[in-house]
Amino acid sequence: MTGNNDDTRPIWIDPDDAPEWSDEALDRAELKDGDRVLRPATGTLTRRGRPKLETPKKQVTLRLDQDVIDKLREDGPGWQSRANELLRKAVGV
Repeated sequence: MTGNNDDTRPIWIDPDDAPEWSDEALDRAELKDGDRVLRPATGTLTRRGRPKLETPKKQVTLRLDQDVIDKLREDGPGWQSRANELLRKAVGV
């Protein structure tokens, strides 16, 4: 059995096929007795977004000539990173 036209992964139906719960997942899970919450859930098991960098980049406003921007953009996405590398070489870091 498959999902919609965009998704060819099989649809999970059988609860016996569910992955085992880890001790960490059980420690964070909400415990209920019927509708009564005995212990609320404590956060999530996943971290959102990218890992924090030791030296994150800083956002600045920089005015450049249009022809410079056009040249940097010629090679497609990632032009800001390429511009950063060019500036690093220019200032000797």
